[in-house]
Amino acid sequence: MRPPLRAVAMLAATAALITGCSSGDDWSQPHPRPAAIGSLGPGFIDPSTKPAPEGTVRPQPGSWAGVHPSKDYRVVLLTAGDDRPTKALVTAIEDWADDEHVDLRKIVVGDAHDSVSSIAKAMEMGPDLIVSAGNDLIDPLALVTPNHLDRRFLVVGAELAEPTHNVTAVDWSGASFRGEGLGMSSTYDPDSFTTERCAAAIRAGVAAVLNDLTGIVIWVD
Repeated sequence: MRPPLRAVAMLAATAALITGCSSGDDWSQPHPRPAAIGSLGPGFIDPSTKPAPEGTVRPQPGSWAGVHPSKDYRVVLLTAGDDRPTKALVTAIEDWADDEHVDLRKIVVGDAHDSVSSIAKAMEMGPDLIVSAGNDLIDPLALVTPNHLDRRFLVVGAELAEPTHNVTAVDWSGASFRGEGLGMSSTYDPDSFTTERCAAAIRAGVAAVLNDLTGIVIWVD
């Protein structure tokens, strides 16, 4: 039986949204478990205690700078929205991937109704980490992530209201959108999404994930 034309069109549209900044590696093949190259600097966390689930840590600026992903780290960037803060985050993530030789694939969510299916597509690709940029993804992530605890997610420039242990967020006082009808933070400031802040967000977040500090919010004010 031939698939409905609507289904074929949807699959083609989804495929068209996936772009790569990759080495050409076939993700269907297994590769070594990613590891942190280098160590977190003093002041990232209190070494005497592990952060509580859903807790917030406030690392010293630059304490994440010594941590890099191992070779061929597989990352899917999910992005939704064309506002300036989202564009700044996407640019920072792509620049980080270039600098660190990360195998990055990108899925652009063009319609809010496609968010959940786009997250599912990202998981099917089998990355080491899924990074999200854009407030429109927060509610769909809150719906999907508790049911896929084996997948790691990193949210930059926003956070989930009740993250599970597989979801890490990087936020600051000018961002902190939490979705779920909570509305925009009263301190929200699109001008706070500077090149420097967005670059710090992706690097601090990945450093935490690579060190198994997940299910927390990293505050980079």
